[in-house]
Amino acid sequence: MILAGDLRPGMKIEVDGVPFLVTDYQWVKPGKGGAFNRTKLKNMRSGAIVERTFRTEEKLPAAELEEKRVQFLYQSGDEFHFMDTETYEQFFLSEDQLGDTRKYLKEEMVVTIVYHRESPLAVEVPTFVELTVAETEPGVRGDTASGGSKPATLETGVVIQVPLFINVGDRLRVDTRTGTYIERA
Repeated sequence: MILAGDLRPGMKIEVDGVPFLVTDYQWVKPGKGGAFNRTKLKNMRSGAIVERTFRTEEKLPAAELEEKRVQFLYQSGDEFHFMDTETYEQFFLSEDQLGDTRKYLKEEMVVTIVYHRESPLAVEVPTFVELTVAETEPGVRGDTASGGSKPATLETGVVIQVPLFINVGDRLRVDTRTGTYIERA
């Protein structure tokens, strides 16, 4: 159990059986009455942000989360097949369950799946991934009217903005948190 007075951003708690991530926290002491905490919580299932107020002495259960390292095997239609690296058990997740992380999945990539009570909650890919440019227009020298960048489609199908000197076949390092080009790999 976690005291509401001890809540900090990044902590994971459970409210009414649903896991939440604390994104913002404010301790308030009004002139009259007891202190309380205003929090912004992100629902880890739906992604919705809610605001909740807790009394400082209120106890909240920590979220029952489990992490498993798995390897991405292949995609078949809208099913993404994975293998548990410890038990070699194979299973699949749908596009909806993966969300935006599916844009960065490559075959044989090892990722972390967060489970809440045996059901998959989120897939965490590495912060930086190396992907090959599958399609991009050639950069025209001196064409910096567009800010010196152009769109490029990577091997997984994601489209990002890259500098003009990037060509088809180049391996790039991409930040998966923001979906931006970092450097050539």
